[in-house]
Amino acid sequence: MRMMNWICVAVLAVVVGCGEKPTAEGPDAAEVAAASALYVAEAEPEGAVGVGEARESVETDQAVTLVGRIGGSSKPFVEGLAAFTIVDPKVPYCADDEGCPTPWDYCCTQPQVKENIATVKVVDADGGPVAFDARKLLNVKELSTVVVQGTANRDDQGNLTVAANKVFVRAE
Repeated sequence: MRMMNWICVAVLAVVVGCGEKPTAEGPDAAEVAAASALYVAEAEPEGAVGVGEARESVETDQAVTLVGRIGGSSKPFVEGLAAFTIVDPKVPYCADDEGCPTPWDYCCTQPQVKENIATVKVVDADGGPVAFDARKLLNVKELSTVVVQGTANRDDQGNLTVAANKVFVRAE
């Protein structure tokens, strides 16, 4: 029995010792840069449509190129994934003089957001989510304007999600 306990301890030590080293700060700069090179477009794709127009016409599994501003809620980014929401640029976000502490949540124009918002999930070649924070991977923040290329998905409520394989970030 004592021998079995030592074997279990040894196996546990090997398993723990061989796993990825967890870090509080996440991936290092080299890992982020390598991943960014895969997903960040160097030139703006042509033919981008606003989110509102896409929500009216795009079908599931259709290739799509959308333009939008990151926002739509007080926390538009998904922690730990390259995923976020965008709002059609035609929808005005709250101006500084309106006293809104988070203008990217569109609190001043909330009724317009419902028909002009989409979720963007950056995906790898296999269609799986990219496990890097979008802010670091794409060098973006709330209200950054992005052009995303990917494949559309619609749910039963008409919500639009884009599985993006390339993201272009417009200069501010």
